[in-house]
Amino acid sequence: MQDTKPERKEVKRRFQLWIKPSTLELADTLYEKDNCDSRSEFIEKAVIFYAGYLSAESNKGYLPNVVISTLKSIVAESDHRQNRMLFKLAVEMAVMMNVLAANSDIDKISLERLRGECVREVKRLNGSFCFDDAMDWQKGWEGMG
Repeated sequence: MQDTKPERKEVKRRFQLWIKPSTLELADTLYEKDNCDSRSEFIEKAVIFYAGYLSAESNKGYLPNVVISTLKSIVAESDHRQNRMLFKLAVEMAVMMNVLAANSDIDKISLERLRGECVREVKRLNGSFCFDDAMDWQKGWEGMG
C-alpha cells in the first residue's frame, strides 16, 4: 500500500558563503550545462554529490551505482553504433555477393570447399583478411578458376 501523505517541501535558507572568485566563475560556467536554473542550484547539487562521495566508505552502494549507470550508458551507445555499422556492412556484403553470384559460374561442391578454406585462412590471419589477401590467394590457388 502506498503512502498517500503529501510530501512536505523543504524551504531553502539563505546564508553567506565565502568562496574563491575562480570557483564561483567555474559554477557560473557549468551550471547551465548541468541543466540547473541557477548557480545556487548547481552548488547545492555539488554539495550533495560530494557528500555522497565522502560517505561512500560507509555507503558502498553510492559510487558503484553512479559508475554502473555511467558504464551502462557508454556500453549501450557503443552497442548501438556497432549494430548500425554491422547492419551497413551486411547490406554491402549482400550487394557484393549478389553481384558476384550473378557473374560467377561455380558449382556447389567448389563453393563449400572454398568456404572451408576461407574459414581456415581467416582464422590463420586472426580475422584481418582483406581483398589483397584474396587476390594473392586466388592467383596462387589453382582449385578455382
